[in-house]
Amino acid sequence: MEIWVDADRYDVTPSEDYEFRIWQGSDPEVAEVALDDFRGQEEALSLVGMVPWIMVRCSDWKMIPLENLVASSSGSGTRIAVAISQELDMQGAAFALEHGVDAVVLPPEEQAAGLWSSARAISGEKGTREENREPHAFSTATVVSVSPGGVGERVCVDLVERLSDGEGMAIGSSSSCLCVVHGETIPSQYVPSRPFRINAGAVHSYALMGDGSTKYLSEINSGDQVSVLSHDGSIRVATVGRLKIERRPFLKLSFESENGGGQIMAQQAETVRIISESGEAISVTDMGPGNKIVVLNEKSMRHIGKPVHGEVREK
Repeated sequence: MEIWVDADRYDVTPSEDYEFRIWQGSDPEVAEVALDDFRGQEEALSLVGMVPWIMVRCSDWKMIPLENLVASSSGSGTRIAVAISQELDMQGAAFALEHGVDAVVLPPEEQAAGLWSSARAISGEKGTREENREPHAFSTATVVSVSPGGVGERVCVDLVERLSDGEGMAIGSSSSCLCVVHGETIPSQYVPSRPFRINAGAVHSYALMGDGSTKYLSEINSGDQVSVLSHDGSIRVATVGRLKIERRPFLKLSFESENGGGQIMAQQAETVRIISESGEAISVTDMGPGNKIVVLNEKSMRHIGKPVHGEVREK
């Protein structure tokens, strides 16, 4: 986390060898936004990915808009700076969603010694945490149980193009461990194939979108883009044509991998299949303890669908 000196609001007379960045109110790399209400948040969010830095000032300190901005900027190339004048707000900004902002803009040190002391300590702590980040990865999980899941709303995702055998969507109740639900490309003696469809799961489930974010299945709309994954590890993007939601009985499949566990609520039907370790599509009605399936692990947590480094537990 960088520390900037707020020369726009305070008198600053740095020497030539001054070690901190001086914020003087304008910079071609920095867009300043007043984060006072939802309009300020919308303006800031619209700039994510468009500029190297967004510097925000909050007249009435609120954490949620800052968390939303931190989440949206993660992985976008845009970094977030925030003006801090009270020591009480330092920790909230520095660790918003555990990741926090990329820079704090402070009054001169001689006017806010305690604030600077906190900023230096937190900056060192965050530097140590950054070294331990791990990206998401495909791995193998073992099914540990299959049990009744009650009756609820099931979502089928119909794409505007066909899937190939071995392809599906990453779905699950925990964003840190999503399994790959196979498309309905396989015909049976009872029903024809629907090669554009993934019988994805319950409305609460996470789905991996085309931009790497997640959405609840209940949030996906026609025109959205989702990630289509193959058992060989490749990923492509496809557009959603429609959603089909109906009440159906569910099975709860729980699984564990070396990188963490998860579960999925899948419709209790022979045509709903999960991609196995070998690339075979196995019906959920044939699943049992010991089956090996492909999962997508991620070490980050999610906030409004965006991956953010941090710890979260989902059961």
